[in-house]
Amino acid sequence: MSAAPYDTRNLGGACGDDPAAVAANRAGTAAEFGLERVVFMRQVHSADVRYVTEPFGDDPPPLDGVCTDVPGLGLAALCADCAPVLLADPAAGLVGAAHSGRAGTVSGVVPALVAEMAARGAEPGRMTALIGPMACGSCYEVPEEMRAEVTAVVPEAWSITRHDTPALDLRAAINSQLARAGVGEVTHDTRCTIESPELFSHRRDGVTGRFAGYVWLERD
Repeated sequence: MSAAPYDTRNLGGACGDDPAAVAANRAGTAAEFGLERVVFMRQVHSADVRYVTEPFGDDPPPLDGVCTDVPGLGLAALCADCAPVLLADPAAGLVGAAHSGRAGTVSGVVPALVAEMAARGAEPGRMTALIGPMACGSCYEVPEEMRAEVTAVVPEAWSITRHDTPALDLRAAINSQLARAGVGEVTHDTRCTIESPELFSHRRDGVTGRFAGYVWLERD
């Protein structure tokens, strides 16, 4: 329902699009998934996570990870170069969603979400994780000082672009964090947002919308 440059199902509510169009996009997407309720966060590049049982409404708190054991409640992580990371332990009846960009990865939002789910009965070794589309390690150019700061915390993030300039590989960094947290199975949507025109990319386009990763427990 959005107009250009947001006109491929923008789900982001704070990027300059018409709020009514965003609400219509979100409602239509939820209906396609068979969901009546979806939790959206006010993402702030933090490591703050929370257990939820219902949507936050029009004024969500600043968070970058949520989990739930409520069947039929969708969890959404909005992105446009950062990574949506989705977690599930079906045996425990728990799912989670995180928004992990550079700052959130350094702060450890994904390990924090794994820990929150584990505290509620999930077992990391039983979890499945999906790391969604994001800016890849060959495209995510950063200053040398920033690469040094990030890799001091997560060495696996070290990368270079195709032009031999400093870069960050946040997919490798998040994958390593999941492995250290004991997550048993990690899958990937390996598309690079900057290289994939069907996906929103802030780095590529500047003014742009947001896509989302969704996860939920099916009702029995």
